[in-house]
Amino acid sequence: MKVALDANRYTDLCRGDLEVAHILENADEVLLPFAVLAELRAGFALGSLGRENDQVLDRFLRKPGIEVLYPDDTTTRIYGRLYRQLRRQGTPIPINDLWIAALVVEHNLTLCSRDRHFDHLPQIEIV
Repeated sequence: MKVALDANRYTDLCRGDLEVAHILENADEVLLPFAVLAELRAGFALGSLGRENDQVLDRFLRKPGIEVLYPDDTTTRIYGRLYRQLRRQGTPIPINDLWIAALVVEHNLTLCSRDRHFDHLPQIEIV
């Protein structure tokens, strides 16, 4: 299983959440969408432990099997389709989460997240 890790579950992992640790240990690959990386770094910039949190994240990113995932032209097309789908359903989601969803769909990933608004996208498997 290839897993995309959302910011809330990365935070859970850092706080010792055994469920998230188990999911990631059993994953073939763990991908951190660029929007998640940006959200984390933005949060660190505002917090009092920014430098320490940034160092922990850098160590995490250097682990084997961990990779940052960036968009390309295909991602933007999927983003557009998902945007339309969510608007038609009347269930828009935050922009960063739409980028995450587009990358998850494009790369056929399982999403590790606590955000319930991803439930509006039945094409995404969530753990």
